[in-house]
Order: sequence, then structure tokens, then C-alpha cells
Amino acid sequence: MHNGTDDQDRKTDWAENRTDWAEDRTVLANERTFAGWMRTGMAAIAIAVGLRAVFGAAEPTWVPKTVASVFILAALIIFFAAWRNSGKAQRRLDTHDANEQSTATFGLLAAIFSLGALVTGAILWTL
Repeated sequence: MHNGTDDQDRKTDWAENRTDWAEDRTVLANERTFAGWMRTGMAAIAIAVGLRAVFGAAEPTWVPKTVASVFILAALIIFFAAWRNSGKAQRRLDTHDANEQSTATFGLLAAIFSLGALVTGAILWTL
């Protein structure tokens, strides 16, 4: 036989679990969003390399290099925004059952991708 208090406690537990799971899903969605931003930044670098390859023989040579550099700059901005926004979201959330990435991991990945973008941009200017 169940009394009203037991039913209410069970319902409260279920509601708290649903809330915890929702927060875990949000943490994981934040990580997927970060990965999406990083892919978008990499696509900007790929566009820069592609533009430089297609228009490499154009005169004056600084024109295709400058256009490619715009996409390198866009990639850097994207990587910075991904790091900043994902870190802010991660700090606001608590995980319950999910294993979250640390904000330091976000920063390290954004820094590595940014370094790659800068090196790619420098190489494009030497070609």
C-alpha cells in the first residue's frame, strides 16, 4: 500500500532526475557545438587554401593572398568564439552522470587549431 507521501517523494525524485539528465544533455550539446565551430573554422582554412590554389597565378599576387588571409582571420575568430562561448556555457552547468570536457581542453584545442591557422596563413604568403 502506498501512501501519498511516498508517491510525492517518488515523483519529486523522478523530476529531479529528469532535470539532472537535461543538464547533462545540455553539457554534451555544448561539446557538440564546440566541435561544430571547430569544423567551421577548419572549413574556412580549407577555403583559404583552395582560393590560394585556384587564384595563385593572379596578378598582383597580393590579391589572392589577401583574400585567403580573410578566411584565415575568419577561422581564428571562429576558434576564439568557440573557446569563449563553450567555456562560459560549461562553467554555468553541472554534470550528474555525463563526463564533461574541461574548459582547459577547449582552450588547448582552440589554441592548437589557431596555431595551425596562423602557420597555414604564413605558408600561403610564402607561395
